[in-house]
Amino acid sequence: MAVGNKKERLLMRFSHVAAPKGSKQANAAAKAALKGTHSQKQRKVRLSTTFHQPKTLSLARNPKFPRKSIPHLPRLDEHKIVKHPLNTESAMKKMEENNTLVFIVDIKANKAQIKGALKKLYDIDTVKINTLIRPDGTKKAYARLTPDVDALDIAANKLSLV
Repeated sequence: MAVGNKKERLLMRFSHVAAPKGSKQANAAAKAALKGTHSQKQRKVRLSTTFHQPKTLSLARNPKFPRKSIPHLPRLDEHKIVKHPLNTESAMKKMEENNTLVFIVDIKANKAQIKGALKKLYDIDTVKINTLIRPDGTKKAYARLTPDVDALDIAANKLSLV
């Protein structure tokens, strides 16, 4: 015998419960049977088609052991950056007229690295560095010195060019 109504099916299932009709316990049981003991959660209306994953806490890495046993030495230290000073006629002319020293430097070195290397090696303060790549594939750096120091003096004493 198939009973279509949910209410009737539940009443048939709990008809054997022996509680006096109209008692509080019986009414509560009947109500629980009809409504269910789990409350129904209201569904949240989604207004956007995209789902945004909430940001979760990402902890800093704390490795048990280093992946590299010994870190690599600096690939471009000051001795690798500045290869040698240039003492051609045009370089000497730059020294005399523009207070500029000319160096051959590593191809990968940038102007800030060249400036730092000159400061460390020769204790030279530079106003600006100009660089160019020569046709033979090397990089040339023009180091313009501050007005208070003389390029010829530094070339003679520290670089032993003149």
